[in-house]
Amino acid sequence: MASEVYSPTTAPNPTTSWCLIPSEHLDQARFVVKLTQVLFSSVAFLLEEVVSSCSSCFALYFFEFVTCTAFLFTLLLLILLSTSLHATFGITCWPSLDFCYTAAVAVLFFVSSIIFASDNNGSTLEKSAVAFGFLATLAFVVDVVIFYKRRGFPFLSGGKAESSNGGPVTAEAPAEKERLNADGE
Repeated sequence: MASEVYSPTTAPNPTTSWCLIPSEHLDQARFVVKLTQVLFSSVAFLLEEVVSSCSSCFALYFFEFVTCTAFLFTLLLLILLSTSLHATFGITCWPSLDFCYTAAVAVLFFVSSIIFASDNNGSTLEKSAVAFGFLATLAFVVDVVIFYKRRGFPFLSGGKAESSNGGPVTAEAPAEKERLNADGE
């Protein structure tokens, strides 16, 4: 008798998996692209860190900032979106956040790679870092394109704006079908 009462509450919940699996926010193709972004941005960052001297350090430091930020935040976003950890935060607009972040980092990577390519000492390390910067830019652009092709523009749903909680925007509240209180009560 006791096993019948307590068995449903002791069964594991399969929806709270902590392993890296594609979720409703991140399918398998975008998971692989995000891993590629993490790989390319980390290699670009490590190659840039090994550079020992710079003629104009602004280009080097800006590239360092973009590569490090992209690596850390993309890794964080990858972990959050591919596990159930995203549910612990009060954020309900993950698709919009993912789309905006990825597009912004693609632009920043492109600009920082151009600046660093045009203003460096021409060493092999710097050229390699720039090459991985452009590869990372390409990975971020591919992610934006895949996102757009599969899910559309995240701020519009069928030509109508979405609410901040991910549900459809309603112009007015629906009328009650059944009155719960009588007029005199």
